[in-house]
Amino acid sequence: MGEAKRRKNLGIPAREKTEDIKVPQIDKKAIQQKVRSTLYQYPIIPFLFYGVAIVILISVLFYIYKYYKIA
Repeated sequence: MGEAKRRKNLGIPAREKTEDIKVPQIDKKAIQQKVRSTLYQYPIIPFLFYGVAIVILISVLFYIYKYYKIA
């Protein structure tokens, strides 16, 4: 038995419809513009990011090498 029929048989009023939740829209163009302007203002950021990633990769490889005593 559906909920509408059950409510009708019990004498309960129909359920009120809830409003849809409106999700705020993200302006991708504005975000891209901010990121690009930041990168143009500070061109060293990509080098720092890749440098940190390489250091982390080397340290993880060294840790694995030391932990398993591969040598």
